[in-house]
Amino acid sequence: MNIGFIGTGKITSSIIYGIFNSKLKTSKIYISPRNRGIAKGLSKKFRNVKIAKNNQEVINASNLIFLAITPAVGLKILDKLKFPSNKKIVSFISTINLANLKKLTNNKNISRAIPLPPIEIKKGPIVICPPNKTAKNFFNHLGEVIEIRNEKLSYKFWSTGSIMAAYYEILNTSSNWLVKKGIKKNIAQNYIAELFLSLSQDAVNKRSQGFEKLVADSQTPKGLNMQVLQELKKAKFFEKFTKALDNINKRVSK
Repeated sequence: MNIGFIGTGKITSSIIYGIFNSKLKTSKIYISPRNRGIAKGLSKKFRNVKIAKNNQEVINASNLIFLAITPAVGLKILDKLKFPSNKKIVSFISTINLANLKKLTNNKNISRAIPLPPIEIKKGPIVICPPNKTAKNFFNHLGEVIEIRNEKLSYKFWSTGSIMAAYYEILNTSSNWLVKKGIKKNIAQNYIAELFLSLSQDAVNKRSQGFEKLVADSQTPKGLNMQVLQELKKAKFFEKFTKALDNINKRVSK
């Protein structure tokens, strides 16, 4: 199977790295010339990756086509391209819904997916809406597939998938605080990375218990963890966090 990417940014790069870190078999991977630096780097590193002359060549040469472009670019270029009805399309575009995607591509064989950068190391959830056998078989090699039939419900995952930068900023803030207190930067970053990795793995192992129990179990009366949590609650940190998710949900639901 030949696959193609219209748009050659971070998520395209992450998926391609994930493919070559997995047992997934692909004949050729065609990528658009957009973002020349990333495209050249990928084609140089992986001999199966070919830079197409343009987006239409990506479509013509591929059986499965991924739309990895911004909404603005999608609205600008998709209706000018020809997507034959036998081509399977998976869109990563956040704010163009299925109905509009079908109109823009004149193709009904289309699903939306939400891959995240850790797909590069075959980690993380990949939400697919609506369920699609081809997309599921592909992404099963790269992470944990979650299929959603209701498009409106899938928007909730777009919202929670948008917390990556905020998450990394918490790591960055924690690491920088250690550095300001005299810890060497490499030691601070090592510690924080391992701390959050262990917490995430513990959450995965104990997810059946519910996250509320993890919150309770991680505190002791008048202890350090309780103090940090109470101070953040008093500052309405979690209320603001929830409000941000609500705002993203409104944006992607339009």
